[in-house]
Amino acid sequence: MEFVVFLAVVAAAMLHAGWNSVLKLGMDRGTAVLLLTLVQAGIALPMLPFAVQPDAAAWGWIAASAVLHCGYMIFLSQAYAHADLSLAYPLARGTAPLLVAGVSVAFLGAVFSDTQLVAILAISTGILVMALRGDKNGRAGGMALFYALGTSVFIASYTLVDGMGVRAAGASSGYILWLTLFEGAGMVMWTVLRRALRPSRGPEPSILSAIRREWRKSVIAGAMSLAAYWITVWAFLHAPIALVAALRESSIFFAVVIAAFALHEPVHRLRWISAAAIVLGVGLIRL
Repeated sequence: MEFVVFLAVVAAAMLHAGWNSVLKLGMDRGTAVLLLTLVQAGIALPMLPFAVQPDAAAWGWIAASAVLHCGYMIFLSQAYAHADLSLAYPLARGTAPLLVAGVSVAFLGAVFSDTQLVAILAISTGILVMALRGDKNGRAGGMALFYALGTSVFIASYTLVDGMGVRAAGASSGYILWLTLFEGAGMVMWTVLRRALRPSRGPEPSILSAIRREWRKSVIAGAMSLAAYWITVWAFLHAPIALVAALRESSIFFAVVIAAFALHEPVHRLRWISAAAIVLGVGLIRL
């Protein structure tokens, strides 16, 4: 992996940890995922005329990815409803690189050096150990595991789809902008459908009131999220998909640092050891 690509993906990981931390600062997670995608779409729309448009072969990939991204957002919000961020996030992000690496080897003909395989395993092991710490008793609930692992399947799926799709598109800019718009439309449709099919739950908070209350956090988180994934999709053009996916999950380390020093959350020794394993894996990817 070239040094410029390496630095770019690490920057994307920092942004990813950052926007998740912004969402954690008092924002309702059920509404947050919708507001996040709407902000992303609002940023993407005026940029679209100036972007290199994707080739015709990419449209199927874009549509498939939009569906997967919507599924990811839905499962992610449910994972956060059943578990703390410090459990759901590492478990979801840590499992995905292993899934991507396995599919890349089995179906895409990818070949990794022994060092690169150790790097992927080190990053994923560090994240999984951190996640399986669970609650104060060291356990994770069944629904938390279901939604977190389901989220990881969506992450691995859209990572592979976007890795192949951006190569079919020929350029990352038009691809990511159209994907962002489709995802925003999909999340709006999901929200309307969910509210229509669940009237018995009583009135839900107004989206407009949520926007008025949380627009600053939404803009910050949406911009960081769009930038983070734009960088990642660009990196798919310049490095193996599985290596980019594994390196991107170094965001867990940055999330631990933010949790300890900015949010003042208790971070136990095992979590720091796990974070060190992630850093080791990140370094090995460069070898």
